[in-house]
Amino acid sequence: MAGGGAAARGLARVGQRARAAGWGRPLGPEETLGLLEASVVQREGALLALSKPPGLPVLGRPGELSLVMLLPALRRRLGLPAELHVVKAPARECSGLVLLSGCHRATEQLQRFFTNARRRGQYPATYHAVTVGVPAEAEGEIRTGLCWQRQGDTAAVVPVPAPGRRSLARKEVKSTLTRYRVLGAAGGCALLQLQPRTAFPEQLPVHLTLLLCPALGDHEHSSRVGRVLGVPFLLPPEAAPTRTQVLDEELRCRLGLSLQQLRHLPLHIHLQQLVLPQGPLCAPPPPTFLRTLQRLGLPEHREP
Repeated sequence: MAGGGAAARGLARVGQRARAAGWGRPLGPEETLGLLEASVVQREGALLALSKPPGLPVLGRPGELSLVMLLPALRRRLGLPAELHVVKAPARECSGLVLLSGCHRATEQLQRFFTNARRRGQYPATYHAVTVGVPAEAEGEIRTGLCWQRQGDTAAVVPVPAPGRRSLARKEVKSTLTRYRVLGAAGGCALLQLQPRTAFPEQLPVHLTLLLCPALGDHEHSSRVGRVLGVPFLLPPEAAPTRTQVLDEELRCRLGLSLQQLRHLPLHIHLQQLVLPQGPLCAPPPPTFLRTLQRLGLPEHREP
């Protein structure tokens, strides 16, 4: 049930059109719909799987283009009889596998399957991420508490290294765990496999900052990793305001990015695989992700 060959070819075609449109120009509804249609990975019974581009929210804010807004039109284009609803999808800024269903019973069964898998200590979701920096250890686990914290007029996800029992019991803080493995490294960057055991908003990018290896394109949390004489260190969130990710000139040139384009560099975290009751289902990375791997000399594809 791996899937992905036709989707990869479709993504390549649409990716060429997206690149021709220029960096930073958001795709309109018709272009996004065409991208989703071309990125279908699997159609089996009531289930439909596709690969979402980075930056597309599942629900979105009022008036904002979102996946849910496009589902009725996508269903008509694909000639599907039933209304589609989301079973599993990556966060707004991430790319990767979206699992849709036209059957409420199948949706509930799959959601129970994912919940039970995590409770049994399994890792049903596997992500790939390009990081600025290479972890000191080739594989390991990232464990920390996470919570929402007010910072001025906004709220941010911050780590809580040693959460107390009361804060955990009151669900003010959640214990989180991500398993990681280095799949390849070149020129100070790495391709990581990430398998979250828990689910919390922005868990993966925050966990990567704790490795001192922020995700490429992370304009939200990467400022928490500072450098002195090339040595990375962790800054407290309150001392690291949100800003466009800072890349040294050599890395920016290898990526072929101007300073203006850097502001629109998408987050390089991709939901690569979901393990379903029928077996694993994979989705190819988007064209921007693949182009980055090529420019950095990182492996283009490796199964989890």
